[in-house]
Amino acid sequence: MIPAAFDYVRVDSVPEAISALTEHGEDAKLIAGGHSLLPLMKLRLATPAVLVDMGRVPDLSYVRDEGDHVAVGALTRHHDVNHDPVLTRHVPLLAYVAGKVGDPQVRHRGTIGGSIAHGDPASDLPAAVLALGGSMVARGPNGDRVIPASEFFQGFLETALAPDEVLTEIRVPKAAAGHAYQKFVRRSQDWAIVGVAVARANGTTGVSLVNMGPVPLRAAAVEAALAQGASAADAAEQAAEGTDPTGDHNASPEFRRHLARVLTRRALQEAGL
Repeated sequence: MIPAAFDYVRVDSVPEAISALTEHGEDAKLIAGGHSLLPLMKLRLATPAVLVDMGRVPDLSYVRDEGDHVAVGALTRHHDVNHDPVLTRHVPLLAYVAGKVGDPQVRHRGTIGGSIAHGDPASDLPAAVLALGGSMVARGPNGDRVIPASEFFQGFLETALAPDEVLTEIRVPKAAAGHAYQKFVRRSQDWAIVGVAVARANGTTGVSLVNMGPVPLRAAAVEAALAQGASAADAAEQAAEGTDPTGDHNASPEFRRHLARVLTRRALQEAGL
C-alpha cells in the first residue's frame, strides 16, 4: 500500500501544467484532489514518474450558466457540484450524482475533472455526463478542443486526452425534465457494482450504465426502445444489450446484467417514465 517513488511538481496555472506534461510526456500524471489516482498508486496499478499537482490552480473551480448549457470548471469539488444552485435548477442529475460520490471526505477533496479524466467505468460522474450528452474541453499546446462524452472514454482507465492535454471544463446541456440515479453497492461509500443514470430533456431520454464494461456505457437499446414508445419496464429489459460486464468478488457478469435491468427500470420510473 506504499506508492512507488515519484517526483513532484506543483504548478500555479494551466500553461505551467501543459508545459510540465510536454516535458515529461507519458511519465507524468496530473493530480488535484487525488482521490482517483492515489488509490491506484498505492496498489502500484499506476506508477507515474512525475506527479503534476494542479490543486492550487485558480480559476478552474466554477459553475456558469451559459444559456443552453452549464459549464463546470474541472477543479470544482464534488461537494460544490452537489450544492450549486445553477446545477440543482438546470442539471439536477449532475448535482444529485455528485452527492453520491464516496463519503464526505472524498466529496470535499475530489474534483469533477479528476473523476472524469480518470475514466473509471465504476465511477458515478462519468456516467452522468454521458447520459446528459455532455462534452469535455481539453487544453493543450495547440489550444482548446471539445470532445463529446460519447467519444471521450476509450478504454479501461483510458480517455481521449492526449499526454500533454489538461481537462479544463465539463459542459452539460440543461436537462430538468426528469432524472434519476440508481446504484447497487455493498456499502454507501463504495464504488458502484452497477449503476444507472437517467436524464430527460426536450422529449428525449439519455440512459447510461456504470460498471457494465471497460468504459461508461450509453444504454442505446433502452433509449431506442423508449423513443419507439416502449414502457419503462419493457425498455429496461434491453439494459444489458451490448454490455460486457466482468466478474469479480462482488458480482458475476450475469448478476450484473440482472442488476442493470432492475436498476434501469427503477431509474426510468423514478424519472417519471
